[in-house]
Amino acid sequence: MKIDTEKCIGCGFCVRDCPVEAILLRKKKATIDRGKCTSCGVCLRVCEYDAVRPEKLVSEGTLQCDACPINCLINPGYLGACHRYRNEGDKLVRITPLHPFDAVEDIVGPEPPEAIRRPLTTAIGAGTTYPDCKPAPVIVHGKRGNLDVVTVVTEAPLSYSSILIKIDTDLPVGDEGADVLVGKRKVGMVMTEQYGSKMLSIGGVNLLTAENGFLVARTITDIANRRPVKLKVNEGSRLVVQVGRTPVIDGVEPENMRVGCGSATLGLFATLLKDAADEVVILDSHLTSLMSEHTAGRFVGVRPSGVKLKFRMSTPGRYFGDHGRGWGGTTIENPIDVISGLDHQIAWPGMRILVTETTGTNGSLFELQKNGSLLEIRLSDPAMKALEAISASCEPSFVSAVYMGGTGGSARAGVVRYPIRLTRAVHAARANLTVGGAPAYVLPGGGINFMVDVGRVKPRSFYWTPTPATICPVEYTTTLDEYEKMGGHLEAMKPFQASEPLAAP
Repeated sequence: MKIDTEKCIGCGFCVRDCPVEAILLRKKKATIDRGKCTSCGVCLRVCEYDAVRPEKLVSEGTLQCDACPINCLINPGYLGACHRYRNEGDKLVRITPLHPFDAVEDIVGPEPPEAIRRPLTTAIGAGTTYPDCKPAPVIVHGKRGNLDVVTVVTEAPLSYSSILIKIDTDLPVGDEGADVLVGKRKVGMVMTEQYGSKMLSIGGVNLLTAENGFLVARTITDIANRRPVKLKVNEGSRLVVQVGRTPVIDGVEPENMRVGCGSATLGLFATLLKDAADEVVILDSHLTSLMSEHTAGRFVGVRPSGVKLKFRMSTPGRYFGDHGRGWGGTTIENPIDVISGLDHQIAWPGMRILVTETTGTNGSLFELQKNGSLLEIRLSDPAMKALEAISASCEPSFVSAVYMGGTGGSARAGVVRYPIRLTRAVHAARANLTVGGAPAYVLPGGGINFMVDVGRVKPRSFYWTPTPATICPVEYTTTLDEYEKMGGHLEAMKPFQASEPLAAP
């Protein structure tokens, strides 16, 4: 890269964002260390004054890295933009050696022993420990192999609770941060998207204790129990969500979720797409791809086409899309509109351009005419084959949900006499927390904050109470020795016989 000192105002944005610290300000002008510079293009993209010009200077010993789409040019002795590879002795060397598991085992931490991974009984139907100072409603002990195992269960009322809804679809639902409503009352918000999925957060203690708390508690419970729930995103879509079912978004039931972003789709199907057309555009709201520029396209031998796209380039062949109700979740409703122009010195008459999306649901094939116009033609058999392969690789559009709660509070008194010991035992995997028998993930840090896939919990296992709070079936399973160390309520234990149903007090 090269700095135009006439245009540079010394704002320092390029200094701030350069991943290899190759840029400094001298006399209020940016200067580039040519040795450190990898031509990654970050400075070019963050400069608001058009003061950076692309200039790839390849000196003796410079190596091009192909570990990602940036294609850094790394000079001898220097690092690439990701800090993973260094040019050493005319070779790109991964600077961190491959780690076997035993090299990270201490950091990864222990897993619960096999004997306590599953509870002796679940908390479904157990009843609640209230007041918290009395023993939990069901405390049972039994044998697992040669170990004495204890399971303590309670249906815990949790004000500190919420549910995260994952909707697998390319269809837009609303802006990140937008309120999620039931009727006209707020129950949650739109979260950041996750690889082909829209995420909604419902609840949390601040909403549960606010004026709409009863509705929030009921909404969390209905979703956790896999009931259909109607939601409205403020200035966004109307939704019907039900765990385990296809979502309904503004009256539409999408068939598939994306196989990957536009770039990933091109990488997965480059060989088929090469046979389908001379150039391929895969529309995607996040990363739209252009085959002839993309690393995968070059790898399979696609020649430059001269096609220019309307979107802003991320890296060669990868363009930041926009959000809308068109193809691939973009604003493009007429596929030819994604093409902003053609370089007719590179393009050729008869060249075919296939435009599709990450689900392969829609596809159009265009042919460049002698007069320079693009004419839509019938999809060829190779093009249909590529679209069918993309579509067949997609998963169905689906709603799932993760219930999140905090059981680090007073309910621990019904489990043990020394609650901090229970917390530490759970984090050290000496005690195992499950929800309705389903495995839970315990978040790191203080307290006992957990997440559980409600699709693995029996329906109608969650309740709500007008404190307001949600009620969740929670089990703690540990060895008898550990339970004694925690000050467990040994006097309340009963032997567990798997063949006999337990009656909760």
